[in-house]
Order: sequence, then C-alpha cells, then structure tokens
Amino acid sequence: MVKAAPYAQHVAQIEAVLAAWGMPGEAARETAQILGYADLHGIDSHGMSMLPPYDVWRREGRLNLAVEPRIIKQTPISALIDGGGGLGHVPAAFAMRTAIEKAAVSGIGVVVVRNTSHFGACGYYGRMATDEGLIGMVATSASGVRVAPTFGAQARLGTDPWCFAAPGEAGRPFLLDMATTTVAYGRVRNKANEGLPVPDGWVLDAQGRPSIDPLDVADRGGFLTSLGGTPENSSHKGYGLAMMVNILTAGLAAESYPSEPGHARGERLGLAHFCLAMDPELFREGEAFEASVAGFCRDMRATVRADAAQPVLIPGDRERAIAVQRLAEGVPVGSGLRSQIEALAAQAGAPWLME
Repeated sequence: MVKAAPYAQHVAQIEAVLAAWGMPGEAARETAQILGYADLHGIDSHGMSMLPPYDVWRREGRLNLAVEPRIIKQTPISALIDGGGGLGHVPAAFAMRTAIEKAAVSGIGVVVVRNTSHFGACGYYGRMATDEGLIGMVATSASGVRVAPTFGAQARLGTDPWCFAAPGEAGRPFLLDMATTTVAYGRVRNKANEGLPVPDGWVLDAQGRPSIDPLDVADRGGFLTSLGGTPENSSHKGYGLAMMVNILTAGLAAESYPSEPGHARGERLGLAHFCLAMDPELFREGEAFEASVAGFCRDMRATVRADAAQPVLIPGDRERAIAVQRLAEGVPVGSGLRSQIEALAAQAGAPWLME
C-alpha cells in the first residue's frame, strides 16, 4: 500500500532521522532538502529510500556525520575539495556553489570532491547552475560495483551517473540526469523493497542471464545492465560513459576506481564528485543563448507525435510534471519503505512525522 505525505512533512521526516543520527542542524537540513528534491521529482531511487543504506554505512563507521567540506587546492577556475568522509550532499552543493562563484569571475569553474560518499540526484546540482544562468555538468563515482563491461562477466563498474543542464525557458531548463546503466540501482532496490519484479532488460543473474528478480542483483551476485542492455543494442555506449564518469571523478580526485580491489569497502567510502559551471557569455550574449535553447526545446516538444496521447518531452519535463503533482497530492512512499523508515526513526529516537 502506498501512502502520500505533504512534501514539507516528507522532508522534515528525513531531516529528523539525520539529526537523530548526529548530523549537525544546517547539514541535516540541506541533506534532507536534496534527498527530498529527488522524491519530489519522481527520482525515488535517490531520496528517502537511501536512508536504510546510509544507516548501514553509519553503523559500520564509514560516515562522518559531522563533516564540513574544505578546499585543499584551488586556482581562479578550479578547486579540489575534501569531503571529510561524510555523505556527499553538503560537499557537492558546496562544490557547485564554488564552481558558480568562479564562473561568475572567470567564466568557468571546475571543482572536484574527494573523500566523500553518495550525494543524491545529480540533477539537483545541475539545477543550481542553471538557476544562475550557467551551464552545469555533474558526475559522481559510485560505491556499488554491480555492472560488467560489455562482453564481460565480472562486475567492474557502478551506475556512475552524470548530468548536463543548460538554462533556457524560465523555470524549465534542459536537465539531463542519467545513470550510465539501464536504470539506477535504487530503482531495483525499490522493487525489492515492495516485493515486485523488475521489467525485462534491467538486470542479469550471476551467470549473466536475463532476469526479472531484483534479488538477483541485491542478494545473489547478479548485475545491472549497461545503458543499451546488450552488445547488440550498443551497451558499449553506456560502458564507455561509465568509464568517462570515473575518469572525471575518481581519476581527478585520486580516489579508487570501481575496478580496483577494495573499492568503497574500507573504513571510508572514498567516492568522488565532479562539478562544472560555465557561463555561456564566454561565447555569446547570455540572454540570446537562453532564448536559443528555449527555442530548440520548443521545436522538440512540437514534433509530430507517434502517439497522440503521448507528448514529446525534453529532459527535465517529466520530473517537473511529477513535482507539480506531488506538491499538490503529497509524496508517495510504499509500505515496505515506509516501515523501514519508521523502524529507523524509532531506533534513532527521531520523531515519527508521517502519520
């Protein structure tokens, strides 16, 4: 059974759990806002459903909940930030703000975060850039190693997501936020939470055979498929994008690649993020650039429909429509996840706010 809670209540519940774990007030608020953003926009794999795995990492002593990110090296256009071994939301937001500040002066800012962890949905940080009239690019390495390279039968990669965002029509930027796998692992985890099968093409079992059982990946050593699904459907493209993400993140930050023994299995998670903000006025007048992107997006939406009932969308449209609906109707939480969060709150001594 799915129940919906008002968005503010949903975010407050996440914040209450984080605060009960010992995360300082401002960090707990910002982290909850970023997780809540994911749920509001229908990216349920990267919101409240991340609290159970965060709790596991916390209990294992692999998260510093009191962390404050700090710049350890910088130039007028770049910075390297140490995330302090905590959750990645606050360090990544700090990184994008730093990139935006540098872009305001020099036209471009590129920031890498080391010694960090899961940071929610990439699109949140891309949207930070477009809100300032800037182009944004964001990527992160991943802790879970669940993807085999094309023609391989051994997990070597994670979901390794990235985002590209560009300002255009006011309130409706181009916002591409994607895993380099067919789906993010969190969507498989959510199916497992509710005891549901996954669609064809999402996962393979431990022998590399197609499966619809999410537990084949969650518990039995199976794999997520690279974007494309099979070699015949060009899975090498998703595989190549995953390598690109890891080079921009782990490679620049001097963190481990997911192919290395012990990746994200030691005393810290050791992930890395990449944030870029670029001012289109390096090349042309900013308002003209935004108008051209807005026109390009209108052209796509005006495409003749293959199905009269299904409009053509641009990246970001679906998520924005879901956000409008969920602000009005509440954010839905499945019974399986809801019971997990209620148990976490009780164990931590956090108030239960979602009745």
